Amino acid sequence: MSSKNTICLWYDKDALDAATFYAQTFPDSAVGAVHRAPGDYPAGQQGNVLMVEFTVMGIPCLGLNGGPGVQHNEAFSFQVATDDQAETDRLWNAIVGNGGQEKECGWCRDRWGLSWQITPRVLLDAVTGTDRAAAKRAFEAMMTMKKIDVAAIEAARRG
Repeated sequence: MSSKNTICLWYDKDALDAATFYAQTFPDSAVGAVHRAPGDYPAGQQGNVLMVEFTVMGIPCLGLNGGPGVQHNEAFSFQVATDDQAETDRLWNAIVGNGGQEKECGWCRDRWGLSWQITPRVLLDAVTGTDRAAAKRAFEAMMTMKKIDVAAIEAARRG
């Protein structure tokens, strides 16, 4: 690892599977080095995959196969800004369709329990814009959604 700051993500035993899925799903993502345990440890044995270096959209990560003791929660998530409905659909469907779970307001959880915010840029622009009435309409529309509907956000923004 050459990055001074790397996000470490704990997995039960599937860090390599998760890293491979992320690399196949998200642009600018790749699996790097796979490190095997030099000895037995509480969650595995010598020779098992212990750590996986990977990047998700250019962000350096380390997947640690630490066993079932730690669960992911929404306190950490990747927020992915999408450019259109097609990209939103592709990423959302990849996560949910691979054993993931739909959540509210553009959030979903992958099969390993990691949270993702698949957020169209039009939504970000709408809720942070200077027209506060339009921001409120877009925000209220978003609150009724699971996967974000770009056309519905644009319509709400227009009023």
